[in-house]
Amino acid sequence: MKIITLLLITIMNTTMIYDFNKESSKKDWIIVDDGVMGGLSQGKFTFDTEGNGVFSGTVSLENNGGFSSVRHETEKIKTTKDSKVFIRLKGDGKDYQFRIKDKSNSYYSYITTFKTSGNWETIEIKLSDLYPSFRGRKLDLPNFNSDSFEEIVFLVGNKKKESFELILDKIELE
Repeated sequence: MKIITLLLITIMNTTMIYDFNKESSKKDWIIVDDGVMGGLSQGKFTFDTEGNGVFSGTVSLENNGGFSSVRHETEKIKTTKDSKVFIRLKGDGKDYQFRIKDKSNSYYSYITTFKTSGNWETIEIKLSDLYPSFRGRKLDLPNFNSDSFEEIVFLVGNKKKESFELILDKIELE
């Protein structure tokens, strides 16, 4: 009985941020490439036959470029000091950034970098480990400590010309 109670508490304390499926909408996700600064990188966001989100494209270093990102604004998602994000994904072995904004109109994001293995895996990110950054520069502010966030972003920018593909299954908060 204790195990069932613990399992129910764990399930009840999980918030689905995004569950990719065949009914998901491309309109929920917006590509922002380095073209906003003159670069030539080209990202796209599609869905595969299983309904997984697929963030893919090429990163170019021409014209001071070097990144591609995909973002999703959400309703306010409540957090605690111990909150963690769990992302089930399949990457291509490259490094990606996970970013959040406590308010969608904030000029800076809280970020961390994670490495993908090329296999399906679940990445665990403790929100309090995310540090504030603006245009690639770490800010002299505390790590994420807000009670909510309103935007999530995946970004690739490894300072090299490369193609990329990140397949997303689900994003949850515990």
